[in-house]
Amino acid sequence: MNIALFGGTFDPIHRGHLNVARAAAERFKLKEVWFVPADIPPHKQKAPVTSYFHRYSMVALALVGEPDFLPSLLEAPDPEAHVERRPSYSIDTIRRVKAGLRKSDRLYFLIGIDAFREIAPWYKAEELLGECDFIVAARPGYSLDDVIGSLPKGLRPKGDDAVLRQETPPYRQNRAVERGTRLELPGVRLHLLPETHEDVSATQIRAARKRGTALKKLVPDAVAEYINKEHLYRSK
Repeated sequence: MNIALFGGTFDPIHRGHLNVARAAAERFKLKEVWFVPADIPPHKQKAPVTSYFHRYSMVALALVGEPDFLPSLLEAPDPEAHVERRPSYSIDTIRRVKAGLRKSDRLYFLIGIDAFREIAPWYKAEELLGECDFIVAARPGYSLDDVIGSLPKGLRPKGDDAVLRQETPPYRQNRAVERGTRLELPGVRLHLLPETHEDVSATQIRAARKRGTALKKLVPDAVAEYINKEHLYRSK
């Protein structure tokens, strides 16, 4: 069974996240996609983040009617913990999941290009990229060179060392990500998912909310209703 972990802050989850998950599920024959909201996102510790309870609730609401998409509590805070909470490191989450999988299962990690561009300083980034297959979802304006240049220095190919596999058109520098492109390095497999033409971000949604703009075109209806009911993302 093919399973993908889709981690993120999801502050809030939006239609772009769902479209990326649908495209990845179709392209890689994913039986399940687990949406994993981070309790303490390591790369956003200095920025204010909506409570885990609200973010998880919005994810659960967004996935109603999507039987293959599952809200996950893998990175939920432990209410009984008596020690200081630590950041939600992706490598720990992936290893926990792998420990419970069967040998026939294949695990993917789904990540947007914006997040992947910042992956080099992630905790144990080189080990992380070797733990499972990565699916990098493109956005308008990004190329394969952006993906390669975002790798930790120890994994970046030198000269023509990168091995690119194509199921369709050949790789050309500075070209947009095309369907069927796979980057292979020793112990690392990156699958490049073409852009889904849904150019929306959580930052855009929070800004729209502060302006009083309707959100239903940006997030699922149930999420828009939850945001309004809980008075989230309003100017203080």
